[in-house]
Amino acid sequence: MNTTEVIAFVLGIVNVTLVVRRSIWNYPFGIAMVSLYAVVFAEARLYSDMLLQFFFIAVNAYGWISWIRHRAATGAVVVEGMTRSERWRWTLATTAIALVWGGLMHRFTDASLPWWDAAVAAASIAAQLLLARRKWENWVLWIAVDIGSIGLYLVKELWLTALLYLLFLLLAAWGLVDWRRRVAA
Repeated sequence: MNTTEVIAFVLGIVNVTLVVRRSIWNYPFGIAMVSLYAVVFAEARLYSDMLLQFFFIAVNAYGWISWIRHRAATGAVVVEGMTRSERWRWTLATTAIALVWGGLMHRFTDASLPWWDAAVAAASIAAQLLLARRKWENWVLWIAVDIGSIGLYLVKELWLTALLYLLFLLLAAWGLVDWRRRVAA
């Protein structure tokens, strides 16, 4: 545990709490958090997670713009759901990305746990894109990501980051319940 990880941890709690509450202010905190986690993961040789942080910076910017454009007259962010066929397409694409990414990391780097790391990274990409598109299903993926991440970070002895993902898991459960209710409202 180092200072960078501690600061990223605090920013992460603020970020996800604001996301669950559908606050557009989650994005500046998210960008700061993922920037710091790029450094943490590079030091831990979790290269898929490190590269993922750069993707998150771009998707956070996209999400910020998307959420600004899709606020209701009340200022609340409008939540939507996916069709069954969209869910299948996202599942297949995420699985394919995880397999290719894991294979590349295994073959061409000294990555620690390349397949596990790639699966978490691929699911995170899908979840972040669905979040930016305001789809309630993003929370289902985040729950899976959080469960996988907790184990991964415990194995890598990133104790504070594992704790953060445990908190993310609780927040994701809250987000799932709240956002599902918002679709029906």
